Amino acid sequence: MTALSSLQLVNSKKSLKVSPIVHRRNKLVAKIHEQLELCEAKMNGQLYAPKKLRTYINKQTGERMTVEAVKRIKEWHWTTPDGLIHLSVKYGSKVLPLSADGSNAIVCANKDALVQALKTLKVAVLDGELDTAIAEASSYTKSGFIK
Repeated sequence: MTALSSLQLVNSKKSLKVSPIVHRRNKLVAKIHEQLELCEAKMNGQLYAPKKLRTYINKQTGERMTVEAVKRIKEWHWTTPDGLIHLSVKYGSKVLPLSADGSNAIVCANKDALVQALKTLKVAVLDGELDTAIAEASSYTKSGFIK
């Protein structure tokens, strides 16, 4: 008896494409995760500076170089004059509407509530609650590239 004969074997092929809806959800969840990491780092008094690879061409040698650079992350939240924190969700540069009445921000009392709101948003996006808003923002972005 060989080692492979003890395993259950089948013919299978991995799907290379993910549906556009799931792809958009995953993009938004990744951005929400970055915002969550940024908020938690600020609460702990640390600096959150994720790295990304940046490729450029050296002007003196003409050679292509790859360096590690700090990724710039813009905060989605701000503090209002009355001391509350407002959080908006962005898909690209467009702010997503969060309800049918057009509300586009979440009000948080403090930083702990902000972190909890981001965690709740992450779950909502994975459940597909913002799919229509993401699709609208995506089509708006795509329309800018049509000639």
